Amino acid sequence: MSRRVTHRDGIHFDLDRHVVADARSATGDVNLVSHAHADHTFGSSPDVVVCSAETAAIATARTGVEFAFVESAPGIELLPAGHVVGSSAAIIEGADGTRYCYTGDFSTRDRAYLDGFDPDAVEADVLVMETTYGHPRYRFPPQDELEAAIREWIREHDDRPLFLFGYSLGRAQKLQRLVASATDRRVLVSRTIAEVNAAIEATTDVSFAGEPLDGRSLSDLDPDDLSDEIVVVPSNQSRREWIDAIAAETGALKAGFSGWAVEDSFLYRGDYDVTFALTDHCDFDELIETVRTIDPDVVHTHHGFDEAFADVLATEYGYTARPLKRDQTSLADFR
Repeated sequence: MSRRVTHRDGIHFDLDRHVVADARSATGDVNLVSHAHADHTFGSSPDVVVCSAETAAIATARTGVEFAFVESAPGIELLPAGHVVGSSAAIIEGADGTRYCYTGDFSTRDRAYLDGFDPDAVEADVLVMETTYGHPRYRFPPQDELEAAIREWIREHDDRPLFLFGYSLGRAQKLQRLVASATDRRVLVSRTIAEVNAAIEATTDVSFAGEPLDGRSLSDLDPDDLSDEIVVVPSNQSRREWIDAIAAETGALKAGFSGWAVEDSFLYRGDYDVTFALTDHCDFDELIETVRTIDPDVVHTHHGFDEAFADVLATEYGYTARPLKRDQTSLADFR
């Protein structure tokens, strides 16, 4: 029996049944969604999806598409992935007893209202893991030090507006929580972030400080609307002319938040005044520790520095490790 893992539209597990994870349109016998980021969810949903209730609610809020879901299926167990609210890793067991761990996007750090992914809870023969920051130069400060630095920066600039840029799902919510712990200043959020906030608040006991701007779009902001407000905005808005115009007139500062902030190019690419390596992914050392803790027979890497990380695992730690390349059609059987 063929037992392969391939990276096509999503990650495909060809076992005794066909399990498809995080595809946009491809479907299998079982269809898994690890979390509600757009590049991990279906454009047109299959009949039933295996995912958490939180992921289903947030995906529906973001896309307007409702779908049926179950939180478990025969031979599939979901585990908290520590990436965003509702994010799940999955243990997939084949008919022969081989256990596959699919991490999806994950983080082992406890952050704000999220518990990190726990490798100690995983028993797997095959590990299929994302390696977004799988290069040694991506090492992030301890979480408590990083958050303290962000709060200090917010307090240092209490006399002007601040624009904070992060993904609408994940970073934006954590930024709201950090702001609330640092100051009592008013927090404004974009419409898309407000929609995600509402979906999370409806399915969990987590709440957020951000409020939409009186029914208007943030792009309708006028410099006269702002004094010392803190505005949380999606990352892709960092170079918008309306933000630059407000910053020029009010002295507002722009801060970017991402693991890519360890590179100076991230600051210039986003036209930020300051950046912080706040991320929802593991850094290099955390990826290594995840593999060593689970200690699988085989590791498959995908996304980011997949080749470099697989090479480190093979040459420095002795693992059988291979990068999954999209649309690769020939992979050796696991064993």
